Amino acid sequence: MAESTIWWLLAGSAIAVELVSGTFYLLMLAIGLVAGALAAHLGASLAVQLVAGAVIGGGSVIAWHTIRARGPARLAASANPDVNLDVGEVVHVHKWNADGTAPIKYRGAQWTVIHVPGDYPVPGAWRIKQVVGSRFVVEKTEEN
Repeated sequence: MAESTIWWLLAGSAIAVELVSGTFYLLMLAIGLVAGALAAHLGASLAVQLVAGAVIGGGSVIAWHTIRARGPARLAASANPDVNLDVGEVVHVHKWNADGTAPIKYRGAQWTVIHVPGDYPVPGAWRIKQVVGSRFVVEKTEEN
């Protein structure tokens, strides 16, 4: 079996495992394996193939990690509007309880809301900032 064939089989295996696991870093390593396969096609020695695969694959992993680290911090799922569609919606609170909670009706169900620390609980419009269990954490809107 040709050396390039082994490299291609390893690259395909890495991609298959990535599809099952969802680990994007395996795709970066697969790029390194492809570099090894291309070096084998060009007739490079095994040492050059290994170095090409390691440098390209490792460099890809480091580059991707650096790009992700410099990006914006990820929100927790409970506060991420891409995960929880209730985040960012406006609800109306009619009366606050003494303990800082309030019952509201939202989308046909009864919910309990709590305000973020620092906001004074007044009746009116509030924006959902986070969902914690069966409670909404709300913050004042500009209308309040």
